[in-house]
Amino acid sequence: MLENQARLLLVDDDEIYCQVLAAALESRGYYVEVAHDVPGAIILAEKEPPEFAVVDLKMPGPSGLQLVEKLSSLDEHTKTVVLTGYASIATAVQAIKLGAVQYITKPANADEIIQAFGNTANSQETISDTRPSPNRLEWEYLQKVLTENNGNISETARALGMHRRTLQRKLNKFPTKR
Repeated sequence: MLENQARLLLVDDDEIYCQVLAAALESRGYYVEVAHDVPGAIILAEKEPPEFAVVDLKMPGPSGLQLVEKLSSLDEHTKTVVLTGYASIATAVQAIKLGAVQYITKPANADEIIQAFGNTANSQETISDTRPSPNRLEWEYLQKVLTENNGNISETARALGMHRRTLQRKLNKFPTKR
């Protein structure tokens, strides 16, 4: 690591995506450390908290949201961007509350991630006038209720008055774009 390089922690369970993204970020001047799960990332962060972090939301084991909270507690100045293929308003709000500066959907390239570090949650962003589809609203609501029930599918299904398998099928579908 060079003296003027910013430390960046990249955490994603997709090893190939990590390799490609790490190489792209390193070519832009970052010193990148990679972990493929939350416990491994915590070990790296406790040695020396990073200045920047890119955290996948959904990984085997603990959620990326737990890592966002841990990184904020280790160093309140760490800028964390949450990446996800399963975007929802509920998890976006929770990520920002836990200390993330931005929440973006996959696939994201290195330039989009670097730009996200500069766009904090408090910055003004252009909000589109397009309304989400009913399918998108349903998916976001299911994610919100799931988050309220700490990820417990059975409790969420009871709270929604639906069968657990039906809920699992709906949750396994990718959200519609709008």
